[in-house]
Amino acid sequence: MEMGCIVQHVAVECVSEHLADLFFSEILGLPKVRSTMLSKELSTAIFRINTEVRFVLYDNGSTRFEVFIADRSRKPTFAHVCLVVNKKENFVSRCMEQGLAPFIVERNGKQLLFVRDFTGNLFEVLENNKNINDEQKGNIN
Repeated sequence: MEMGCIVQHVAVECVSEHLADLFFSEILGLPKVRSTMLSKELSTAIFRINTEVRFVLYDNGSTRFEVFIADRSRKPTFAHVCLVVNKKENFVSRCMEQGLAPFIVERNGKQLLFVRDFTGNLFEVLENNKNINDEQKGNIN
């Protein structure tokens, strides 16, 4: 029996569509595909959250994010998304140009790069290497 899995999309929350556009389109370079409403009924059935909610889809053909526009209180969490970029320096520059503050954490002699988006979602950022093929890394620079 063959076992395998790929991630089709990742869903996160953001406090505004404008801030989502800044992070996902301007910083990550993902095209905005659509912005639409998820009905109250569907939101309740899927998430057990009894409210209509806007969501925005960003997709470059290999990397896809669904961003739910919601201003809900957030608890500290271990949840994060790990991205692979071609050049960390370019990514860090784009983050800083938009007012974000990437940070480094030292672990076992290695430097790990992280950034929080405008809503506080945490992203770990790796630099592309020869072991990651084009389909796995997407087109994020």
